Amino acid sequence: MVASDRPVDGGSVTVNAGDECDLSLKKIFIPDILARWPFPRRLNQHYSKVGAESSAWLESFKAFSPKAQQAFDVCNFINNLLMSRIHTEHARSACDVMNLFYVIDEYSDVSEEGEVRQQKDVVMDALRHPYKPRPKGEWVGGEVARQFWERTICNASGQSQKRFIAAMDEYLEGVVQQAIDRSRHHIRDIQSYFNVRRRTVGVRPSFAIVELGLNIPDEVISHPRIEDMVVASVDMVIVANDIASYNLEQARGDAIHNVVTIVMHEFNTDVNGAMLWVTDYHTKLEKTYFEALAAIPKWGEPTDWQVREYCDGLGKFVRANFDWCFESGRYFGSDGLKVQERRWILPMPKDHLRKGREDIGPVLVGVTH
Repeated sequence: MVASDRPVDGGSVTVNAGDECDLSLKKIFIPDILARWPFPRRLNQHYSKVGAESSAWLESFKAFSPKAQQAFDVCNFINNLLMSRIHTEHARSACDVMNLFYVIDEYSDVSEEGEVRQQKDVVMDALRHPYKPRPKGEWVGGEVARQFWERTICNASGQSQKRFIAAMDEYLEGVVQQAIDRSRHHIRDIQSYFNVRRRTVGVRPSFAIVELGLNIPDEVISHPRIEDMVVASVDMVIVANDIASYNLEQARGDAIHNVVTIVMHEFNTDVNGAMLWVTDYHTKLEKTYFEALAAIPKWGEPTDWQVREYCDGLGKFVRANFDWCFESGRYFGSDGLKVQERRWILPMPKDHLRKGREDIGPVLVGVTH
């Protein structure tokens, strides 16, 4: 069944956690949503060194069990391609922030609302007081956040620091809302889902990292056309992540917070019908991005070159995130490049990868042939 174009109304419906996927399908289609995206895949020249340093740094916290840490190491959880435009002094921060996101995500995914709220408070306090020692026995995410931010602010512009703090608060508030939705076993409609997902995906804090070496005034960064580009870029990252993660999430009974599930329920379609819908939506987002780029006004130098750097960083981030989905091992195991080429996967059995509190952290994923 192919999705229709009926309007959304901002509501939600209750579902069972195991209802996310019709596994009678023999194959799940994986669309090439960036077939026309003009930004090429590039790897930052500093990645090998700082990536290894960042991975060793995170492992020192022992945030995950040995089994989960092994999966983390194999999967290369740093979105290394993102760093294609990150300068030398900021490359380590680009790696560290991704590792911080994964600590937050892995713990919050198996926590109830109250505990996720506490995790948010710990992280925000650490970011606002990076030189204050964390309390003994506190959740590990606090010290991870503190050390990351203490190191980052040494070479970060004041504007980027301010925006990162604000964006992290927004991101973590979205993570709390995700926990509420998960506990109630209900699924949002498309519009209200994107309103929440734009926070939980963590892209706006990442854009502040892109901005570390820039000093763009508030009135410029908040210009409607730049904001249009930001929202379009965020939504393209959401679509890519949700397409890639859907099979993994439905296999562990946690696909409620995913646009593929949302579209299936919104339009009473199957998985592949939802994939067609999100492909069409991504095409519209690309159009919005380039129309907004063409309409950005001039403010004079040095502001204009900084805006060009920032907008270029948005486009490269979209490409980096998409390629990382296939190259990292997180969603497709060692078969990611094959999936990227052949454009289909086999559905995994439900509850095949269900996570529990006893083993917080990533899981090794393989594709059945």
